[in-house]
Amino acid sequence: MVKIKSLADLQKLKADMQTKVDLREKGESAENLVQVKVAMATCGIASGAKQVMEFFMDELEKRNIEAVVTQTGCMGYCYAEPTIEVTLPNQDPVVFGYVDTKKADEIIEKYVKEGILVDGIIPVNYETIDDKNK
Repeated sequence: MVKIKSLADLQKLKADMQTKVDLREKGESAENLVQVKVAMATCGIASGAKQVMEFFMDELEKRNIEAVVTQTGCMGYCYAEPTIEVTLPNQDPVVFGYVDTKKADEIIEKYVKEGILVDGIIPVNYETIDDKNK
């Protein structure tokens, strides 16, 4: 248990708890929100994924974009780290590679806000079972 010694400690605890509650509430209706998954395996972290994740969390909130930002494990694109997967409501996910904070800003401004694809997309290189049955 965290010891509270000042008003600042109490405010920090409140903010942390509010963040957890917000994430839980957003998670129940995630399909209606922008979803950003940041690959945070060892290779991603070593390439700067932590800074990219923090950037997305801060900037989406500052820009009043309803989104859920989460971390995920290895996506299998180690050569292109940091990688992220962005899913806009009612659309298929898109995976971007070599994402730094500059690229993340471009993704927010062009893809998330306007639906315009930007450079850095990693093409789908597999077929799902459903695709084979068609």
